[in-house]
Amino acid sequence: MTDLHVVWTGPDLLGVAKPPGLSCFPLHAHPDGDCVLHRLRAAFPEQHHPTWPLGFDGGIAHRLDISTSGQLLVARSVPALTALRTRFSDKRLRKEYRFLTARNVPWDDNTVDRPIAHDRRRKGRVVVQRGRNTPHRGRWREARTEFTRIGPVDGGLWMWRAVMHTGVMHQIRVHAAFVGLALAGDRIYGGGSLHIERPDRVDFALHHHHLAGPDLHPTPVELPDWWPPLLSTSPGPPEPPRRARSTHRRR
Repeated sequence: MTDLHVVWTGPDLLGVAKPPGLSCFPLHAHPDGDCVLHRLRAAFPEQHHPTWPLGFDGGIAHRLDISTSGQLLVARSVPALTALRTRFSDKRLRKEYRFLTARNVPWDDNTVDRPIAHDRRRKGRVVVQRGRNTPHRGRWREARTEFTRIGPVDGGLWMWRAVMHTGVMHQIRVHAAFVGLALAGDRIYGGGSLHIERPDRVDFALHHHHLAGPDLHPTPVELPDWWPPLLSTSPGPPEPPRRARSTHRRR
């Protein structure tokens, strides 16, 4: 088992770098397989605490998809976990991601403010509310994502920044697809194929760069080295950003 990469430590929290292709928790088919939780317990035996709330074993305070890499916060006690989860639910934490897409759009920034719910027919997939009668399952969850173009990278792809304060399942992936920026390789939401070498079990390139809030500034996690580099642009006067109309919820 590979060692856990700890990027930041505090009295109440740990910041770890989750590699792409690794699950946060054991998979049902492989309960003893490699995952962040098992690495965490090996590095910090005290995290093997019997009273963690259901779904937060080891003090892991939030989840990232298997393909997603980047910063993962871990609470070192149950009270610290409760306090951190309160910050999440109160939308007091700013989460910044990077992602790659093969799609190009005529604008440089956009904000999507549309609720998300589970797909009515397809398990493991979510939908964006397009109108009052959008088919869905369960309740709609508030979600807001801010997108900003960073620049082109090798391979005909574009790197974008996504910022959110909410944390709904697949939020960045489905909001990006909604505005025409489906993640390259994310076949669930229409992203097609990702034609770059990458680790096993990685379908798309999505990276949680950092998370911050009042009195909370963990060390950012740099992009994985397999991501293509940004292409240099020709010198010249900067152009004003091209903004799309914010995609707000219909009331």
